[in-house]
Amino acid sequence: MNPLPDGVNDPAWLHGATAFTTVRTRRGAPLLWPEHLARLRDTCAFLGLPAPDPDPPPLDPHPWGLLRVTVTDSGTLASHRPLTPGPRPDGGVTVRLTGLQVHPQLGPHKTGNYLPYRLAARQAAPAFEGWLLDAHGQVVDGSRTSPLLELGGALVVPAGGLPSVTRATFLLGTPHVTRPVHAAELARVTRAWVCGSGVGVVPVARLEGLSGTYPARDLNAAWPDTTDPSLVWPGTDLA
Repeated sequence: MNPLPDGVNDPAWLHGATAFTTVRTRRGAPLLWPEHLARLRDTCAFLGLPAPDPDPPPLDPHPWGLLRVTVTDSGTLASHRPLTPGPRPDGGVTVRLTGLQVHPQLGPHKTGNYLPYRLAARQAAPAFEGWLLDAHGQVVDGSRTSPLLELGGALVVPAGGLPSVTRATFLLGTPHVTRPVHAAELARVTRAWVCGSGVGVVPVARLEGLSGTYPARDLNAAWPDTTDPSLVWPGTDLA
C-alpha cells in the first residue's frame, strides 16, 4: 500500500469538492464565456467555494479547443487542450438509457462529484452517450452532454439536470418547454439531440435501453442548420 500523495490529500480531490465548466474555444477565443462563468459562479456559491476568476487565461490558438476551468478552496485552475473528436457522425449517434441516477442536490451543478456520470458512460458503451435518471425514473441528463427531445411536436428540455450552456444557446428564440420527462415517454420521442461544448448539437439516430416492452427506437436524425462555432461539430469547415 502506497502513502497518499500530499497533492491529493485535500477535499477537492478526496471528495470532489470542486466546481468546473468546460468551454469550447476557437482559435484561442473562449466561446460563450459569460454564460459559462455565470453558471460556474452559481455552483461555487452553492458549494461555498470562492468565486471563479472572472477572466479566462491566455489560450493557445488551437483551431478548436476545450478549456476546463476548475474552482477549489484554493482558487481557480485551468487547462486547455485541442478539441479533436474525430469525423462528424453524419447519420447521428446512438444513446442508451442507463440505470444510473444523478445526485438529487448536485444534479443541476457541474462538480467534481462526477462518478455517476462516468459509470453511466461505461454502462452505455459502445453507444455515443448514456442518459441518467432521477429517483422518480425521469430522464434528466447525459454522461457528457445534455438531452433535448421532440415530443408531440414540441421541443422539450428534461427538468432536473445541468442547465446546458450549449443547449440554451441552440434554443435561443425557439419555442420550447422545460418539464419532467419520465423514461416511459422516450417511446414517443420523434427526434432528439445531445448538446455539449465538446460536440456541439448532435442528432440522435437510435435510442436503446428503453424499459419494459419498448424496443430500441430509430429516430429521424436531423443536424441543425447552423454555422455558429459553439454549436457545430468541432472541425467543421466554417470558411
